[in-house]
Amino acid sequence: MIYPDLEMEIPETLGRVHFAGIGGSGMSGIARMMHQAGVPVTGSDRSASYSTAALEEIGIPVAIGHDAANLGDADTLVVTGALWQDNPEYVEALRRGLPVLHRSQALAWLARGRRVVSVAGAHGKTTSTGMIVTGLLGLGADPSFVNGGVIESLGTSSGAGADELFVIEADESDKSFLIYDTAIALITNVDPEHLDFYGSRENFMAAFVDFARGARELVVISADDPGALEVLGELRASDPGLDEPDRRIRTFGEAEGADVRLVSVDDSGPVRFEVAIADRRFAAQLAVYGRHNAVNAVGALAVLTGLGYEPEAALAAIAGFGGTKRRFEFHAEVGGVRVYDDYAHHPTEVAALLDSARAVVGEGRLIAIHQPHLYSRTRLFHRQFAEVLETGADHTVVLAVDGAREDPVEGVTGALVADDFADASRVAYIDDWQRAADYLAEIARPGDVMVTMSCGTVYRIIPQVVEALQGRFEGR
Repeated sequence: MIYPDLEMEIPETLGRVHFAGIGGSGMSGIARMMHQAGVPVTGSDRSASYSTAALEEIGIPVAIGHDAANLGDADTLVVTGALWQDNPEYVEALRRGLPVLHRSQALAWLARGRRVVSVAGAHGKTTSTGMIVTGLLGLGADPSFVNGGVIESLGTSSGAGADELFVIEADESDKSFLIYDTAIALITNVDPEHLDFYGSRENFMAAFVDFARGARELVVISADDPGALEVLGELRASDPGLDEPDRRIRTFGEAEGADVRLVSVDDSGPVRFEVAIADRRFAAQLAVYGRHNAVNAVGALAVLTGLGYEPEAALAAIAGFGGTKRRFEFHAEVGGVRVYDDYAHHPTEVAALLDSARAVVGEGRLIAIHQPHLYSRTRLFHRQFAEVLETGADHTVVLAVDGAREDPVEGVTGALVADDFADASRVAYIDDWQRAADYLAEIARPGDVMVTMSCGTVYRIIPQVVEALQGRFEGR
């Protein structure tokens, strides 16, 4: 994995820029914005995808496969942290002495001189970023933005606006969220993760304290999440004047005393809720499902009101948010069985996903298709994954671990999750995708909802699942 050099001075001019790993959701958005700004951009990725095709459509040449020759006459290389250090394009850039920017540094270059709204947290940040962007656009603003997922209503993960505001999803996994000159920080939650990078929980928490402390204007932070409350306590202990007189800290959530408080939720369908701010109450409804999305919306509202917008108008604008790709995204219905996909890859996210999915299941069953992501995360959280899957789903199929940037770890497989189920009849560990798809079709009943979950490659199994369902229910 390639980590950002936090001390590196980012060049004022980049010249011709090549992106290694351009198809990723964050990378593709940054590449698109540089192209729109007139920077000559090329890219490469290990495989073709919707993202690479979309980039080629707007005139960005994309090579499939990584090769030193792909650098061409580039002056700067931008890399994603998911690359290995033996990547031939990375090695060639170092040999030539070219500046090598981490994805986050390229984003910081784009955002230079702007009023940056940075959204960070272990989960919920892609949705929260999408809600803030949707809200600003609905309120008549024209922000720039780079999100970690495609905002459905906009059909893109990034956009170049004319206003001073620049909204970004900030990645805490490698400390890169400290690179940005953040004016307003939203912290959705602080669940210690990525300890393979940080080395300890204490280092992870300290990074969030630094991130919050670096926000020049406002920190919006969860009043519900224990980790966020710990960060808040550290902030207040180090500078008791942060809350007064300019209210530089604003809390949100369901907890008593939250500055922007969620006071009632109806999640039996598209979620309805009420928000209390001081002695005023406001009603709202979203187009998306789940209690967790009501909480996300309240965090976004706290940011928008912190920017000076009226609560009622801000909530009406947030209501236009229609979700982001890979967030409970519907794919197909075969024989009365509906198939969805979601990015959930942390136990808290999986629990929230399964809870919101219940609202659409009705009388059917909820069948989870869980692909553990990263050997380190699976080793740390296999018991928690088993607990939330067994609690929230009627049946679970666990696939092999998607190691992504990590080397395999002996003894760490999807079986760790399956073996932690108390009731073994409610889980199956199947490491072959075709066998998994056939098994899912065999157990399916009309009315069931199946949902794939991982930030890895699990969405690619959906065509196999759909084909297996068609074979059973439609005789194809």
